[in-house]
Amino acid sequence: MEEKHEEEIKEKTSLNFLERIIEDDLANGRVPDNTIVTRFPPEPNGYLHIGHIKSICLNFGLAQKYGGRCHLRLDDTNPEKEDMEYIDSIKEDIHWLGFDWGAYEYYASDYYQQLYEVALSLIKEGKAYVDSLSAEDMKMYRGTLTEPGKNSPDRDRSIEENLRLFDEMKQGKHPEGSYILRAKIDMSSPNINLRDPALYRIKFATHPRTGDTWCIYPMYDFTHPISDAIEGITHSICTLEFEDHRPAYDWATSIDHIDHAPHQYEFARLNINYLLMSKRRLLNLVKLGIVTGWDDPRMPTISGIRRRGYSPESMRDFISRIGVAKVEGVVDYSLMEFCVREDLNKRAERLMVVLDPLKVIIDNYPEDTIEYFEAVNNPESADSETHQIPFGRELYIEREDFMEEPAKGYHRLYPGNEIRLKYAYYITANSIVKDENGTIVEVHCTYDPLSRGGTTPDERKVKGTSHWVSATEGVTIEARLYDKLFLTEYPGGATGNYLDDLNPDSLVVVTDAKAEPEILNAKAGDYLQFIRNGYFCVDNKESKSDKLIFNRTVTLKDSWAKMKKKMGM
Repeated sequence: MEEKHEEEIKEKTSLNFLERIIEDDLANGRVPDNTIVTRFPPEPNGYLHIGHIKSICLNFGLAQKYGGRCHLRLDDTNPEKEDMEYIDSIKEDIHWLGFDWGAYEYYASDYYQQLYEVALSLIKEGKAYVDSLSAEDMKMYRGTLTEPGKNSPDRDRSIEENLRLFDEMKQGKHPEGSYILRAKIDMSSPNINLRDPALYRIKFATHPRTGDTWCIYPMYDFTHPISDAIEGITHSICTLEFEDHRPAYDWATSIDHIDHAPHQYEFARLNINYLLMSKRRLLNLVKLGIVTGWDDPRMPTISGIRRRGYSPESMRDFISRIGVAKVEGVVDYSLMEFCVREDLNKRAERLMVVLDPLKVIIDNYPEDTIEYFEAVNNPESADSETHQIPFGRELYIEREDFMEEPAKGYHRLYPGNEIRLKYAYYITANSIVKDENGTIVEVHCTYDPLSRGGTTPDERKVKGTSHWVSATEGVTIEARLYDKLFLTEYPGGATGNYLDDLNPDSLVVVTDAKAEPEILNAKAGDYLQFIRNGYFCVDNKESKSDKLIFNRTVTLKDSWAKMKKKMGM
């Protein structure tokens, strides 16, 4: 009994603060029907990025853990910036992560009529008014963090006039910016968000779902809490930047005729060094042509990391490792890459691919002979399948695997040295051929026929092992070597301009890589490890049957950290 009690205490203390809140609410009967209802409420004005993964995992994960449900609600309150392309991409991203909202798909635009009626009620009750202040004047009237605001000259309009003007706004009789509907709360409130916040503005823009039905649109801070209330959300979970908006949230959900009052809880958003998480800045990278689009594998968008070959399992693992906190912090990029490597190591098929080919000719190997060696697809899996690799007289190895004059501690191929060709034979370098520029173009070797499979009767040892590809049976592919888009941990931190910190080597394209023919079986969605060269995937956008393109997902080791240490960074 005592051990069981200790386990319960341990489990309780391991809960994050949101789980503790939910369990306390359930235990004390504060949850209607004892059903937890959360929601993921993105604005469809851009593609989701890595930072959103935390919110997705948190909202869907809490609903799953406590047997509730999570709604997907698109907060589509700004038709000028929203598009069906973004809506479709958001759904695809959530499904890729392994979550599903089932029948609970909603849009803020579903509630436009209800929101309009709430606004009318506020006007009739003298709690909202139509204001004609310009944006500049409104900002001036609002005051500062240390000084209270002052009332607009229009704050005391009659209810009748407010109703007339609001109806004219709805009918499109006034230009954009001429009027705005504001809540009448308290211009002297210490919280600026309660200083008569805007509820409706005029916008002559076609909405992706409602078309031209409306020319007035509710503001986000008005729409969002009421949408939560309508849907019966029990725990409204958002990031810390909305903490100051909580009083406005509570005001909106306390309006007469709003039957349900959810509570807002804030958690620290996901910040990762070397990455930008601003939609505006990400859009700028696209517009400037620095990246090829929202799904460029260098982008921190979910569509970008999916194209780069990150697995959803690795990202869920990453989110579980960083946990949930109330205080903002920065997560190291290397932790995310570690999670990717850990996951791909267990699932990626191993293939031999030479990125910088140097030809090796085995002079004593029979000409016109091809033999095959068996290779394990994944040595990390006990029940892994195998495939056959063709071997012949002429091969390619990595250029870095040969040195004419070896440096100290170099154990790969050089004149007079013997190495192992993975899965195949021992070879010894004897001579080289150079072109007119002095570049080595061929290395002539001999092989030991008794070393087939990588062992010899005399059990002699060699220190170096190289991967290789048959020159006659291998295929040519394009490999895109992706790296961090920015050179510094905090892009723009030193100069104020994040574009100053772009990494010129964030993409290196290799057009003449040589690969074993097994690679022809690879398809989009497969996870691959190019032995010694990193984890790769088929580019799911630009690859064609006659042109195979592979994206490097991540290197085998954290070479970036090693480089920083060497440079004293």
